Amino acid sequence: MSTPVKVVGFVLALVVVFVAARGVGAATGSVGELPMLTADHVPGSHGERDTHTEEAASHTAGGPQVSEQGYAMRVLSQPDADGERPLRFVIDDPTGHVVQLYDLVHEKPLHLISAGRDFSGFQHVHPTLSDDGVWSVDLDLSPGTTRLIADFTPRQGPALVLGTDVDVAGDYAPAEPTPVTRVARVDDYRVELAGDLVSGESSPLTLSVTRHGGPITDLQPYLGAYGHLVALREGDLAYLHVHPEESGPGPEIPFRAEVPSEGRYRLFLDFRHDGVVRTAEFVVSTGSTDVGESDHEH
Repeated sequence: MSTPVKVVGFVLALVVVFVAARGVGAATGSVGELPMLTADHVPGSHGERDTHTEEAASHTAGGPQVSEQGYAMRVLSQPDADGERPLRFVIDDPTGHVVQLYDLVHEKPLHLISAGRDFSGFQHVHPTLSDDGVWSVDLDLSPGTTRLIADFTPRQGPALVLGTDVDVAGDYAPAEPTPVTRVARVDDYRVELAGDLVSGESSPLTLSVTRHGGPITDLQPYLGAYGHLVALREGDLAYLHVHPEESGPGPEIPFRAEVPSEGRYRLFLDFRHDGVVRTAEFVVSTGSTDVGESDHEH
């Protein structure tokens, strides 16, 4: 066989191999890429997507940054100490335009966490979105610096957590340091936390709700789940939003949470009973034996 014929035959063989590889890639994912694990989504009321919130869910801690992947949180006006002005803000996309369309995540297009730098005044709220992309919400803020953390997913964009500070004028008195706390009392409810956080590992946590010494067995869904757990890392207030594993309506609400580093974390559990959403607060340390733990009233 002549040399030119051999060369042509070799090239044709390479083409066949390449086409076969492309076929395998189309069936199993892009060649050279690892499969991406994503949460299940179902259509939302605005053509957006929602998640199955009764499954355990968590993501890497976020919130210390005001901008990420070209998206930025921009405050237009902030409340005063008297609460006479609403907080107003927008999310700018990488082109500098205001984002106007969002996916539904846990039944809402955006979750806003508000907490003082000393962790006082925690609030988990859901602002109203205007047609021009401006978010607005009334917040009860005390004098001092408050951290705002926005958890959202722009339509056809990445899931993001952005944060920024607002300063409220007035006499500021920092809250006293809080010891490790595994029992929280909210109104006449008692909530107890079992389990330890381990840095870099998925840690099981169980929160049990009782009232007047008796177990609560008729918790009501809130945002599609029987409880929502927010974790804020002491120091930079890095944020994790954790949702429970599948369970019944109490008294126990099981979670799995993975924290990214050693240290102390503030945990805030939102639960709904008798039509009212209440928040139980805890302080935990990674790997803590909780010597000297105390109750915390809210």
